[in-house]
Amino acid sequence: MNSLSSCPLCNFYPNFRPKPIIRRDVRPPICTGEETNLKWTNLKRNLTPEERMAISRLPKMMANRCKALMKKLICFNSQDENLHLLLAAWVKTMKPTRADWLAVLKEMKKIEHPLYIEVYEYALLEDTFEANVRDYTKLIHTFGKQNNLHRAEGTLDNMKRRGFILDLVTLTTLIDMYSKAGDLKHAKEIFDEIKLLGIDYDKRAYGSMVMAYIRADMLEEAESLIKESEAREIYTGTEVYKALLRAYSNKGDSKGAQRVFDSIQYARVVPDSRICALLVNAYCLAGQTSEARCVIENMRRAGLRPCERCVTLIIDAYEKDNSLDKALDFLIEMEKDGIAISQDILGVLQGWFDKIGVKEEMDEILKEVSRLR
Repeated sequence: MNSLSSCPLCNFYPNFRPKPIIRRDVRPPICTGEETNLKWTNLKRNLTPEERMAISRLPKMMANRCKALMKKLICFNSQDENLHLLLAAWVKTMKPTRADWLAVLKEMKKIEHPLYIEVYEYALLEDTFEANVRDYTKLIHTFGKQNNLHRAEGTLDNMKRRGFILDLVTLTTLIDMYSKAGDLKHAKEIFDEIKLLGIDYDKRAYGSMVMAYIRADMLEEAESLIKESEAREIYTGTEVYKALLRAYSNKGDSKGAQRVFDSIQYARVVPDSRICALLVNAYCLAGQTSEARCVIENMRRAGLRPCERCVTLIIDAYEKDNSLDKALDFLIEMEKDGIAISQDILGVLQGWFDKIGVKEEMDEILKEVSRLR
């Protein structure tokens, strides 16, 4: 018997059809596409404990399509799989957006995945990644940190072929790269190219070129460029000033060190004890112990506590001058100001007294220093 004919209303109203009964506790299935993703992420072999741990640490909020690729990359075997085919399949199946690419690259960089650069290079050529100038600049910077100039220049050529125009950030990155590689010639060419393009220099461009001169041991050119930037009221970073001051200091060029020290204050940077120690070192190496002592006194007037390095430099200088009385007076002043005398400094004194044959006097001085503490 037909189920409809068993309904009393159907006998009187032929067009009547009863509504189906819907159970409220049963939800209809929703197609999310995860079935496809699940098949795509099936792994062909058993996972190692390290791979399982890496997969378990993937961000919970990461999109499924990104997790699918990350799982494949974590378990990737270059002998059995092709990276480009894997990425092409992911693009075709998952239709990723730029945000998806960035999420994958961020996670790969975080876990220091060995295929990070290869995936980055592939992404730059993908329309879905929507590459821009900054993306290429980041990759050039990465190659620069690895001192891989060949691949950095190759990335630059690819960037130009695709019609991207170099901006100040990219050019500054190139200066920094050539500077760290010791290639002053190319760094200078890029720096001059910025001017030819009509782009105004900023503090980073000036700073990168100054560092290139410092690494090439051309300190006068570096100082001249700093003065040029200061004349335009553009001040390079504190680290650049410190690098130039350190270079002069290590050479024992007290005049150059003093000029840079003055420039630091002109650039509205308040010198700390480490910066002052570089100036003290310059005077000590130049044999100008009195001037080094004046720097220490100026530090104390400015409320700066001389660091252990400063005290050690002064004691070493007094030892070279064979000025024992001045060295002891200096140490007593430091102790009265609450500056602790380290064991290294006391060791210098011990060796000094051994040389002049007054070891017993050394014991008395150590007792006096201990009493002052």
